[in-house]
Amino acid sequence: MAGAYEWLIGTRYLRSAHRRGFVSFVALISVSGLTLGVATLIVVLSVMNGFERELRTRILSVTAHATLSGLDGALADWRAAVAAALREPGVLAAVPYIDEQAMLSHGQHIAGAGIRGVLPEEERRATGLAQHLTAGRLTDLEPGQFRIILGTALARELGARLGDDVVLVAPEGTATPTGIVPRMRRFHIVGLFESGMYEFDRGLALVHMADAARLYRLGDRVSGIRLALADPQRAPGTVRALALALGGGFYVSDWTHDHANFFRSIEITKSMLFVILLMLVAVAAFNIVATLVMIVKEKQTDIAILRTLGAGPGNILTTFAIQGVLIGLAGTLCGAGLGILVSHNLQVLVDALERALHTQFLDARIYFMSELPAYVEGIDILRVCSVAFVLCVLATVYPAWRAARTTPAEALRHD
Repeated sequence: MAGAYEWLIGTRYLRSAHRRGFVSFVALISVSGLTLGVATLIVVLSVMNGFERELRTRILSVTAHATLSGLDGALADWRAAVAAALREPGVLAAVPYIDEQAMLSHGQHIAGAGIRGVLPEEERRATGLAQHLTAGRLTDLEPGQFRIILGTALARELGARLGDDVVLVAPEGTATPTGIVPRMRRFHIVGLFESGMYEFDRGLALVHMADAARLYRLGDRVSGIRLALADPQRAPGTVRALALALGGGFYVSDWTHDHANFFRSIEITKSMLFVILLMLVAVAAFNIVATLVMIVKEKQTDIAILRTLGAGPGNILTTFAIQGVLIGLAGTLCGAGLGILVSHNLQVLVDALERALHTQFLDARIYFMSELPAYVEGIDILRVCSVAFVLCVLATVYPAWRAARTTPAEALRHD
């Protein structure tokens, strides 16, 4: 019964209409502030999760999960390495590639780019780049035809379109009686791709591996082999195990190593934003202190009457603690709901705001993507709500303790 009347009185005070409902209004402001703080923190963490997830997906769509190459930059016995890689558990595909640099020229436009020599049919199994082709097909790259597929940003910079020719200038030269002449070859554009990652759309071009080997005079050698794995998270261990199985003497790399700075910066930023925005939640939570202090001040007479009727300090403390807990619980749950709702519809809201302001918030040349992804993780929701609720509970301690110390004689002296 004691718990029942403490609950009844605590909830009644929150609905108090005394003084034109000012106490209820302040309680509503506290709930609103906590809601906005929790929602903001959830949305920001969801954006960071979405950015990391989207970045990982786009990186893996244009790069291999792991690579194995020779220490001198070329791999001679690559067929044996491919066969050994396919015997490793978890390896879905192992394809050779040539990776070089070149200068591309079209008319008056010149741009540097990475040249990747591939085997079209094998490349389809190693990466998802074929799914990002906006024109042409990988199979259009035929040996001896000197055809090329450009990233859309690279094509724009060159002012080139599908069907045009570009001149590829290799950094190595050929010695002639008149001096060193750079090796050049005209390539026909048969395709365009757009991965959504400006780094690759601007700096990558695909040619057939036989054409790349001929241009860079590699003979039967390749730069290395690229691996596609069933579990990309196990890439570091898998590629090292493969190198040891082949006797060592290889340079190994994987997507977690090549792009470690990206993901490390995201994790650091996410942690810093959590701490910074948690201060907003803390400010909103400690607004409960002011709310409960006002309620305690207004209800001095009621507290004194309860004390004279037999209520102990513990009962009074519980009564006011219930109010703070209810405010904190309402704000936390509303904030979680609002944060999830905004996160799931964030791109729609951003698009509407960009149209209204006639601007673009994300430039792909800077942020690697032009959309603002958001991915809500349950662990983040649980962590934010738990911390916010604990702060709210701590905020109720002082006002409830102050109410419990109220003495009936002092409170009723002027009544």
